[in-house]
Amino acid sequence: MLGICRGRRKFLAASLTVLFVPAVTWIYLFAGSFEDGKPVSLSPLESQPHSPRYTASSQRDRESLEVRMREVEEENRMLRKQLSLAQGRGPSHHRGNHSKTYSMEEGTGDSESLRAGIVAGNSSECGQQPAVEKCETIHVAIVCAGYNASRDVVTLVKSVLFHRRNPLHFHLIADAIAKQILATLFQTWMVPAVRIDFYDADELKSEVSWIPNKHYSGIYGLMKLVLTKTLPSNLERVIVLDTDITFATDIAELWAVFHKFKGQQVLGLVENQSDWYLGNLWKNHRPWPALGRGYNTGVILLLLDKLRKMKWEQMWRLTAERELMSMLSTSLADQDIFNAVIKQNPFLVYQLPCFWNVQLSDHTRSEQCYRDVSDLKVIHWNSPKKLRVKNKHVEFFRNLYLTFLEYDGNLLRRELFGCPSEADVNSENLQKQLSELDEDDLCYEFRRERFTVHRTHLYFLHYEYEPALDNTDVTLVAQLSMDRLQMLEAICKHWEGPISLALYLSDAEAQQFLRYAQGSEVLMSRHNVGYHIVYKEGQFYPVNLLRNVAMKHISTPYMFLSDIDFLPMYGLYEYLRKSVTQLDLANTKKALIIPAFETLRYRLSFPKSKAELLSMLDMGTLFTFRYHVWTKGHAPTNFAKWRTATTPYRVEWEADFEPYVVVRKDCPEYDRRFVGFGWNKVAHIMELDAQVRR
Repeated sequence: MLGICRGRRKFLAASLTVLFVPAVTWIYLFAGSFEDGKPVSLSPLESQPHSPRYTASSQRDRESLEVRMREVEEENRMLRKQLSLAQGRGPSHHRGNHSKTYSMEEGTGDSESLRAGIVAGNSSECGQQPAVEKCETIHVAIVCAGYNASRDVVTLVKSVLFHRRNPLHFHLIADAIAKQILATLFQTWMVPAVRIDFYDADELKSEVSWIPNKHYSGIYGLMKLVLTKTLPSNLERVIVLDTDITFATDIAELWAVFHKFKGQQVLGLVENQSDWYLGNLWKNHRPWPALGRGYNTGVILLLLDKLRKMKWEQMWRLTAERELMSMLSTSLADQDIFNAVIKQNPFLVYQLPCFWNVQLSDHTRSEQCYRDVSDLKVIHWNSPKKLRVKNKHVEFFRNLYLTFLEYDGNLLRRELFGCPSEADVNSENLQKQLSELDEDDLCYEFRRERFTVHRTHLYFLHYEYEPALDNTDVTLVAQLSMDRLQMLEAICKHWEGPISLALYLSDAEAQQFLRYAQGSEVLMSRHNVGYHIVYKEGQFYPVNLLRNVAMKHISTPYMFLSDIDFLPMYGLYEYLRKSVTQLDLANTKKALIIPAFETLRYRLSFPKSKAELLSMLDMGTLFTFRYHVWTKGHAPTNFAKWRTATTPYRVEWEADFEPYVVVRKDCPEYDRRFVGFGWNKVAHIMELDAQVRR
């Protein structure tokens, strides 16, 4: 924290005036939120004994997996050290998103010991020596749309990165929501030797919108059909994956299968493991035409150059038009059309071994495609029920999936050695700035913190809100960590307007938060709350970085800069919108100060009016905020005047003033050099004063 190193700074008093709203207030609660006089339960975060995941045996299995993965991490670190010594140089620190280097000599987790610990065996011949060049880039295409699919992509990518030994190039066909989320995530993730390109899914809708589709994936479930047109014309081959895929081996092994294609084979697919296309699941079941059991399109190897020469676009369109005359719509989206084409042209397919797409749903026969879980390569959760499917090995599958779900993504930032590295300006600048710091400086760790790039996952949950058209809308902005999660429901009850929150969590805590939110009727009923996960890294709490993330992603013209421990007065949202108009904030440099109070009581009858609040102040059940600890922080608010005021009044800025304010969206950001506790809001308020004086 900057203030610790430089001592307490004495700021000169200035004459900036900020308007104060006398009729509204908010209250700081020292502990918990309240419901019928009792602390709100955090039960969605607790273990659920009735859930299979929390049985003693499955918990031990999962813990064993995690321990083994950490052991492998240490083995890889030692290997990396040995490689650098052998090469006579230290490891490079480039972390650019577009680096194209990696080495077959040092992987990111796919060692023999890892195979023994997680997927022991994987004994197929293609697992021995993949026919992939040392620095060859592996191309992966994924269609992704919306908030939930964006979360699924992260888990899929983690499983791929963990095992991979080659540079990767992800081609993401994404809607506007997924692009915003994933572009920010990968930019801040800074994984070496990974390149990301986006393709606008909305522009592709016209290509497939004419096809009626009953599948829950909607129109996006048809877009794999147009990849030959969408992806670059010079891209010859690509692995296409659904978002509900988990890898248990190096993706290079799958890439190597392209070398086995012969003749006119252009599609690598695994046979469908259910009886769907046999048409015997229920009476009058009438599936699309398919060759035998048909093929599942959750994992596809596409030879793009040959498909283009075969006029793939014309081929699938004519087939779809013909079949739709009798079928009327697709039931399984692109899979139905792929199978109809293959029925007429079986020579197109190279049938992959079934362990490349082990399909888990209640009606699949996936257990017949492997002798032991050690044979698995790719797990496909291809059922709307996902982790709740019935399978005798479902605990193993679930634990593997959950391990990657909660795996620390920062550990995947390791460099890949052995290939020429693409220069990355941002990474080079970062290293230059770090090298200029004095390691003997007592404040070195604090100064270094401002250069830390924290992985950021925007809109972790579904978000849907359109600001009011009268340009008076206000978003409540706050930041929090896991220990303040219990405040969310209470804040949502007190503030009906939009909210933007930055949560500082580990990968495992992010999943705890997800379960908590999904188990809360209050939170699930609110779609106007943006939850932005900033992943933990380093030893400090980046309080101002979190505030800036929450501020940056609001869509209203005004924001209420708050702290998570405060509950707004009922009706404050509407009152502030009226005040914005009354005090002409749009055309003047003003800030509205919201007076803050605190209580030491767990049980509190929340005041419903100013008169009720004054009574509680007189009785000593409430106090002006931090009155006993840091009077100077809120003294300029002039609470004595507030008691009798009936209209807004002007207050003067003073040193150490740290009020909670409503400001325009274009106000300055917080200084991210402040970490932990102290002076962070003081400095920001001083900056607001300086802005007004210009």
